[in-house]
Amino acid sequence: MEPVIFSRHLDKAFRNGTVAVSGCDLQVARGEVYGLIGRNGAGKTTLLKLLMGLLRPDAGEARVLGLNLWEATREHRQRVAYVSQGQQVPDWMTLADLGRYCSHFYETWDDSLLKEHARRWELPLNLSISKLSGGNQRLAALAVALATRPEVLLLDEPAAGLDPIARRELNSCLIDVLMRGGGCTILLSTHLLGDLERLATRVGIMDRGRIVAEGAVEDWQRTMRRVQVVFAEHFAPPDFAIPGALKSQTLGPVVTALARVSDEAQLDGVRALPGVRVNVFPLTLEELFVDWFRETVKEPFASPAGISGQPVFPVPNTPQ
Repeated sequence: MEPVIFSRHLDKAFRNGTVAVSGCDLQVARGEVYGLIGRNGAGKTTLLKLLMGLLRPDAGEARVLGLNLWEATREHRQRVAYVSQGQQVPDWMTLADLGRYCSHFYETWDDSLLKEHARRWELPLNLSISKLSGGNQRLAALAVALATRPEVLLLDEPAAGLDPIARRELNSCLIDVLMRGGGCTILLSTHLLGDLERLATRVGIMDRGRIVAEGAVEDWQRTMRRVQVVFAEHFAPPDFAIPGALKSQTLGPVVTALARVSDEAQLDGVRALPGVRVNVFPLTLEELFVDWFRETVKEPFASPAGISGQPVFPVPNTPQ
């Protein structure tokens, strides 16, 4: 079955010489929630704009629901909704006005759904959007996008500027969208990794314009561990390696690694070494993210005394 969201060898550079997207390959299946994470400037926003047909790629291809949205018909484009990071809506309109305006462009427009989200998020329908707080303006844009009942929803930092209660309500709404008959495919870029742990089925790490690693959130949570091995001598053996390690560092007698531990028995050989102490720490998605990019900014692993878990990202299915 063809992926709902697809890119292959996608490139985009700007006139100032900045290469925003470089050889980016992405596949998202129908009904998935795919989380896109990466440092600022990694190319996430540009990738979403290329998928939406708001930018023309320099090379490669991007398709949503089987077609390039740069060339797709209005009928095809209205099956996709997009909320950008710097969403600009006509702020002289009220939310009710904006809903009436947008209803002319979408055959699937659901005004009752717009009003439902307005009630849920306490958004006034008859107040100028310019008079709403920044966070509520963001929610207004999201309410309009959801009212189109899209088959595909692309979100760029959807929870930016929202308080924790509003974020929780937003996540609940996205879950409702997924549970709706027929389902919805969601691609979202966010720095709020705790939200992704609750929402996403898969996560991809974007770095320097391409997806460098991706995998199922459940798989990462189950298998990725920070492993610390402490030797009795003053120095660790020079040829020692922790089984399953993706990234490691040695400080005197202490070897610390992010390791893929699918079975605790894979560390039995290390535990059997004379005078060795082995510590294994579970990791959150945020901790994995931090250590993945720690190498980029040339920060060392946490010192042995501060091993609270700040590791490297897991790399299942990393492109070669």
